Amino acid sequence: MTATQTTLIVLGASGDLTSRLLMPALGQLLTREPERGIRLIGAGMDDWDDAKWREVVTASFATVKASGSAVDAVLAGATYRRSDITKPEDLRALLAMAEGRPAFYFAVPPAVAATACVALEQVTLPEGLILALEKPFGTDEASAHALNQVLTRLVPEDQVHRIDHFLGRSTVLNVLGVRFTNRIFEPTWSAEHIESVVIRYDEALGLEGRAGYYDKAGALVDMIQSHLLQVMAVVAMDPPSTLGAMDLRDAKAVVLRATSVWEDDAVASSRRARYGAGTIGDRTLPAYADEEGVDPARGTETLAEMTVGIATSRWAGVPFVLRSGKALGDRRSEIVIRFKPVTHLPGGFEGSADATVLRLTLGPDRMALEINVNGPGDPFELDRVALETEFGEGELLAYAEVLQGILDGDPTLSVRGDTAEQCWRIVQPVIDAWQKNEVPLEEYPAGTPGPASWPQL
Repeated sequence: MTATQTTLIVLGASGDLTSRLLMPALGQLLTREPERGIRLIGAGMDDWDDAKWREVVTASFATVKASGSAVDAVLAGATYRRSDITKPEDLRALLAMAEGRPAFYFAVPPAVAATACVALEQVTLPEGLILALEKPFGTDEASAHALNQVLTRLVPEDQVHRIDHFLGRSTVLNVLGVRFTNRIFEPTWSAEHIESVVIRYDEALGLEGRAGYYDKAGALVDMIQSHLLQVMAVVAMDPPSTLGAMDLRDAKAVVLRATSVWEDDAVASSRRARYGAGTIGDRTLPAYADEEGVDPARGTETLAEMTVGIATSRWAGVPFVLRSGKALGDRRSEIVIRFKPVTHLPGGFEGSADATVLRLTLGPDRMALEINVNGPGDPFELDRVALETEFGEGELLAYAEVLQGILDGDPTLSVRGDTAEQCWRIVQPVIDAWQKNEVPLEEYPAGTPGPASWPQL
């Protein structure tokens, strides 16, 4: 690769996302793959110069101990341009600075990214231009469709990367590997044998100063509408022909098109709550409604749960419960597949033959298979054990895997336009029910598992 093969243009270079996630990921990628030739351009509204931009990038690289010839080359050539990316002339000027294939990374709020994409329609775009956008993609199905129409007029779909860093390449392959390479699982991966699936992402963190975004989004949009539905699609897909981008994305799309709120009842199939004051470890958290920047009247939830069904022969009748929340005390990120109990237990065994449960923990990636065995003393007494293993850590940070796909022009990890629209369609009945206050906004003390009235998953 030549030193100017790809120009990464970070729009929103002065923001927290760039310094905290994007630049450390780039530093790690360059350290692992020193043959990469990348030119780095930062753009933003702050009145920075090249020296300030290089200082920020250097500090971010240091957090991952980035080093090597590629790192040195990027730092030496990093440039910054004060830009209003909603103006065609500023976008045109940025593209003029690019050498080789340019990639725009929109590290800006979604509304700004959408406006910038409209402005790009007035710019002559170079062949091969990559557009990378952070979620959420639109604010509902109609706006997501409108954004996709704009993007389609700009570049081909495989040059659009809708970023979902939650599902890194390692995590996706771990889930697919367990399922598709083991005969003990693949023939039983259906409604005939599986009773329910739970996909949850419980955080111990509270708002952490993100009121500007989070109070307008909430747990449903922030996590379930995007990340957890994508995880569900990976878990529930039919076996793809290959692990290539086209086949994997096609398989996920089939699942999402067949998904809807359980029994078409958004009220009975969803719950919402927000945290009150409480303690988590040695931290004391105020009630969410008292957090700085929060509008209590908005009624934003910090814990969301919804149940969906997948109308296919493989999954008909199996509830998929999706749940995510903040300030829940214990961090739990897992996929829980609960199998149906055995149809007959021979007389003589003592105790209960609980259902077999497969737990796939995400970050760090682990697997536990909970099964029944004969007890260590009386062989007629049933005991419960878990067979556990850890998956190998991925070589790269999730954002580094995202960047790798962008720089390689590989959209495997990105969200395809039609599936982004489907995710909005799936959650819209719940959003509507909550806006009408048909589902009560309950409360739970920070540091607890959630409202005491909610059934335990």
